[in-house]
Amino acid sequence: MNYKQQMDIKLKELRSKDTVRILSIESSCDETSVAIVENGRKVLSCVIATQIDIHKRFGGVVPEVASRNHILAIENVTNEALAQACLTFDDIDAIAVTYGAGLLGALLVGVNYAKGLAYALNKPLLAISHIKGHIASNYISHQNLEPPFICLLVSGGHTAILNVKSYTDFELIGSTVDDAVGECFDKVARIMGLSYPGGVNIDRYAKEGEANIDFIHKNILAGTYNFSFSGIKTAVINYVHNKEQKGEEINIPNISASFQNLVVDELTTKTLKAINESGLKKLVVAGGVAANSFLKQRLTSECEKLGVELYMPELKYCTDNGAMIGACAYFEMKNGLECADFNLTANSTVALR
Repeated sequence: MNYKQQMDIKLKELRSKDTVRILSIESSCDETSVAIVENGRKVLSCVIATQIDIHKRFGGVVPEVASRNHILAIENVTNEALAQACLTFDDIDAIAVTYGAGLLGALLVGVNYAKGLAYALNKPLLAISHIKGHIASNYISHQNLEPPFICLLVSGGHTAILNVKSYTDFELIGSTVDDAVGECFDKVARIMGLSYPGGVNIDRYAKEGEANIDFIHKNILAGTYNFSFSGIKTAVINYVHNKEQKGEEINIPNISASFQNLVVDELTTKTLKAINESGLKKLVVAGGVAANSFLKQRLTSECEKLGVELYMPELKYCTDNGAMIGACAYFEMKNGLECADFNLTANSTVALR
């Protein structure tokens, strides 16, 4: 039998095993992360080597720089994850890795390292979607959370509303037609001279300002579940440029508060509409922008009014991390995911479905 045939047999055995430990690798952008997750809910270790300080000087992530730093970090991060969990490779049942979506070169580092581990250790290799991983981060933070629910996915690369029907099956309700919301935050922050990552800085300044600026933009997607943030971004850029050309002061707190208010209002309105029309009473938020304090405050208030249960991941699981990939891998494996073979490669995009 070849590797895949042997590993599919092992996976079949794992589906009925009481305790399953998965070593999971995430390298889709500028964090190198390795975690060990037990039964999809218990994080035995999660180590993250972030590159934020490296990319700050460039105002955003430089793909080639990110890839090279993943290469430098990944073995040390893996060894640290094992050490923190007080385990060895012999205690691991399977290897999981993000194969997409993300920066192609960065993903390839994780995918190839995972393939090497799987081959050397004779362990099953599980290919996991970054998008599904973000959703699964809530299964770690909320031990009793189970589908079905509506999910608002808000990250640097994705913005979508999803109907999560089961641990492995979800339906796309609406998504961005241009910029992802996290990307929009970064671009607006950059035009104001704020450092990368932009979202946390806009959130901080917005608390000091007033949402008193009416940025002119056309909401061409009113009445749909889709989002468009390019117009809001352009309106802010034009506003700042006009102020600079006139030699007028740029009020960063007020710009931040006004921009953030518009974006959060758009996210909240359409998400709650989806909740109401679905009849579901559970809302899950996933992705890096889930860390935004104003979004959390607004959704908490609105969900309380509607009697909707709101689930948001702990701050440490909002951004990219290996634990969410391990959680997702467990539920995918339990529901019939087959072992990947050594032809597995990285994909810069994956389907929102």
